Amino acid sequence: MNDKTASPDKNGPAKKRREDRLAEQLRANLQKRKAQSRSRRSGEADQRPDGLTASKEPREI
Repeated sequence: MNDKTASPDKNGPAKKRREDRLAEQLRANLQKRKAQSRSRRSGEADQRPDGLTASKEPREI
């Protein structure tokens, strides 16, 4: 019989390297996001006003 599916050993090393690379990128991204979260928690409250300020001149359409 002629199977068109690839054998598991044929793509094994490339698939493993890809999974390892993606896992490393995921860990790096998680560490980056945790660091961002920590820096936001330890900082002071923002001094900017809430919302948008209104324009002082009327806008012509």
